[in-house]
Amino acid sequence: MRLRNIRGTEGEDLEAPGSRLNRQDYSITKLFKNPIMRLEFSTKGYNDIVDISGQVKKIVKESGVKDGVCIVFLAGSTGAITTIEYEGGVISDLRRVLEKIAPMNDDYEHNRKWHDGNGYAHVRSALLKPTFSVPIENGELVLGKWQQLIFIDFDNRPRERELIIKILPSCEKKE
Repeated sequence: MRLRNIRGTEGEDLEAPGSRLNRQDYSITKLFKNPIMRLEFSTKGYNDIVDISGQVKKIVKESGVKDGVCIVFLAGSTGAITTIEYEGGVISDLRRVLEKIAPMNDDYEHNRKWHDGNGYAHVRSALLKPTFSVPIENGELVLGKWQQLIFIDFDNRPRERELIIKILPSCEKKE
């Protein structure tokens, strides 16, 4: 399934009628028995945080898998996928803590070698990780009541991003 040019702003409901998400075109790419879906969207960079829960839930539902695991992966080294309560206070807190752990303006060897100024983005990505796995039970992601799946773009410029989503069904013993 492809989703292009989604830019979520903090607190924006991407599933709401008339939102950018609901105006997109979809196509499914199936490989082997279990499809690999690609979720494509634009980001603003600089710790842009996008709630991807609704789209990943929709992909899981459309997969028809009742029990298994959903793996979400970024093929890139300046972003991360994690979970959080997606609300303004926690989002601000996360950005503040990330700046303390890996400050944007710190001295990074990467910047000396490549002169691109995004050494901090690589460090943040390495700490939070570019992949996340969520169990699937009864055809739904197993997430807590206030837990959303998010993508964070740490890079120092807007980017076109592609998340790879793989649904792995549970192996059932046949009797």
